[in-house]
Amino acid sequence: MKHTIKDVAAYAGFSIATVSRAINAPHTVNRVTLAKIREAIETLQFRPSPLGRQLRGERTGLIGVMLPTLANPVFAECLQGIDDLASGEGYRLMLMTTQYDAARERHAIETLLAQRVEGLIMTVADANTHPLLDDLEREGMLYVLMHNDTARRPSVSVDNRRAAFDGVRTLIEHGHRRVTMVAGTLAESDRAQLRYRGYAEAMQQAGLEPVPALEVDFNADELAPSVLAHLTSGPKRPTALFCSNDLLAMVVMRGLRRARYSVPDDMSILGFDGLAVSELLSPPLASVATPNREIGCSAWRRLMARIAGADDGESLSFRLPHTLRQGATIGALSGAADPALPSQPVV
Repeated sequence: MKHTIKDVAAYAGFSIATVSRAINAPHTVNRVTLAKIREAIETLQFRPSPLGRQLRGERTGLIGVMLPTLANPVFAECLQGIDDLASGEGYRLMLMTTQYDAARERHAIETLLAQRVEGLIMTVADANTHPLLDDLEREGMLYVLMHNDTARRPSVSVDNRRAAFDGVRTLIEHGHRRVTMVAGTLAESDRAQLRYRGYAEAMQQAGLEPVPALEVDFNADELAPSVLAHLTSGPKRPTALFCSNDLLAMVVMRGLRRARYSVPDDMSILGFDGLAVSELLSPPLASVATPNREIGCSAWRRLMARIAGADDGESLSFRLPHTLRQGATIGALSGAADPALPSQPVV
């Protein structure tokens, strides 16, 4: 009986795609997986077609990149960092976007694997509980995450909790006591979840009560009237907003301007990402700045090390430093900051 690649996959306990990579591009499969597949091949005496291997070639030189969107410049900056290095090392990139949708994430990963990519660089919704990442690891597909701040997976990010804490602390030091966080849907972004934790910890440390994040559509380019009314109505309205990304901060600023609110006279705004374009606003946006292009470069170097077998694996997560970028969207309230809070300058 002549065994097929399907038989080898069933015997070894991996997918047909993983067995195919082990045969045609063994450098893309981890050592343990490769050993099990080779054992199955020998046991079943499976012999792949030499013609098929010749047609497919040993390597594709293709790296898959999966991002939530390119509408947010933070991901375009990361992609630029990846492309700068990939083009110099003879690799090609295949890009898929997901619009923060779990079904599209699955489709994107399956599409990239079908193209026999040698590795993946991705930003996913929630890295800690993502079943597709478990599948990739089980099948030996090498990947690195960008911006996903997790100790469980190979990743490059900033310390999102600490970065948000530092940013909100700055708002408090300017005298603000009613600070609200505006974010996309928290369930669709582990980064936003960690940033909310940082917001809440900064408020609690200052003896203030954190309020639930005001969640809006990631892809909306305008604030809904109900959201705008929530931000601007009543005696207990917030005096400062911490936005979970710069693009959202820009949307908020436009909504406030249309409602005849002045930033920062009527409302202070702090963004997150440090996008260069947000410095062109009037007034320029204050932001927790992240090194987005370097995050892309670091993710690329990490993936190349994994593919070469040179990643020591001692630390799965790698964090780059953040800074607080001074802008003109934060104003001090009369009464100023609490003297009990030590001053930390915005840099």
